[in-house]
Amino acid sequence: MREMVAGGAVAASGASAATAVDLDAPSRETGSVEVPTEARSSALSVPWFVPLWLSGALWNIARWGTSFISAYLVNQMTGSPRLVQLTGVAMWAPLLLGGVVGGMISDRFDRRRMVLGQFFVVIPCAFLLGFAEIGGWMHLWLLYPFLVMVGSGWVLDMTSRRAMVYDLVGPGRIDNAMGLDSVSSAAGLALGTLLGGTIVEAVGEGAAFLGVGLLMCASFALLWSVPRRALRTRTAAAGTSDPPLAALRQGFGLLRNHRALVSVLGVTAFVNFFYFSFTPLVQIIGKDLGVGPALVGVLASMVGFGMGIGSMYVARYRPARRGLAYVVGSFACMTLLIGFALSPWYGVSVVVLLAASVGTGLFGSTQSTLVMTAVPAEVRGRALGLLSTAIGMLPLGMLALGEVAQRVGAPTAIVSSMVIGLACMVVWQFTMPEARRLRA
Repeated sequence: MREMVAGGAVAASGASAATAVDLDAPSRETGSVEVPTEARSSALSVPWFVPLWLSGALWNIARWGTSFISAYLVNQMTGSPRLVQLTGVAMWAPLLLGGVVGGMISDRFDRRRMVLGQFFVVIPCAFLLGFAEIGGWMHLWLLYPFLVMVGSGWVLDMTSRRAMVYDLVGPGRIDNAMGLDSVSSAAGLALGTLLGGTIVEAVGEGAAFLGVGLLMCASFALLWSVPRRALRTRTAAAGTSDPPLAALRQGFGLLRNHRALVSVLGVTAFVNFFYFSFTPLVQIIGKDLGVGPALVGVLASMVGFGMGIGSMYVARYRPARRGLAYVVGSFACMTLLIGFALSPWYGVSVVVLLAASVGTGLFGSTQSTLVMTAVPAEVRGRALGLLSTAIGMLPLGMLALGEVAQRVGAPTAIVSSMVIGLACMVVWQFTMPEARRLRA
């Protein structure tokens, strides 16, 4: 377990018009929405939410497992940090350019069918890679396209499956549902890393890819079990008959008319570019601390466990000032990561990385809801596409941080990235403060 590529905030979204509450009428000053107290029950009580949520949870484990196994395999095959770094770039790049397209697809087509359809591509490829590695004919030209496919499937999952969550639970339970969804993503990151390393060490990379394929099959079966009629709670989105290019222009046009949306997206872009790009360097930090592959895996898993703690807090307490939680979590994770990079002790590094990742849990489990309350229902899919595009700043951050680390070392590169990121966040909060003012 020598390399790990993970990271990124987990976005979620959706749209629903079949509710007595009008989520599309936020107040002009805060974007808050009045939701009846009786509507704020657990999303787990909603029929069909559990299989939809479990489908996403298994997909998250498979996705993060793919990330870890691929990075490990490339490191074994080449020993090149740059090529290892490119596994993360390949997996995250579709978010940068494909997010708005995914949002348009979510608004124009059957969401359930789109998410199910991507499994018909990624599942056979996962099994192909497994058998290729077992048979001894694995090549890099097989691996990188697969990672791009997984990343593209993630775009559809982010803009369509999570939109189905909103269709299913409505505004009264959306904070709870998005918190639970963020918990599943954080657990997927932790379990995907731990299980990926364990399986690779026990039976090899080929068997690990076969395990990923089986997880994807289970995710497909759970989503298939959710009847289409349960998800037909939204009205047809306005503008879905527009030509694709016009729909894309409308998606980017949201930035001109929704200042709160721009404020939220800016925070997302900064956190992904400056913060989450550190994750492939966990292996190097672990090596500098003098620990072996197993303990490096434990260190890497703190990202997922910390995100889970922060997400569970949001799911349990549903903070009224969700925008403030979003911004505070962003500042906290960047500040604490400086301590992680500078710590000379493994135990301290584990604790500090866990604490920093709690901040990312606050960040990741609130950003989707903030996006949903910032725009009308008929363009939420496209707004989610813009969110995934902002998250797509991550591969650019990975490339930049990797080149800096190559020259000055991983700890110095991480500290520099966090200091610059914090400075950008301070300036952004002075010029675009709308995100932290958004309320439930």
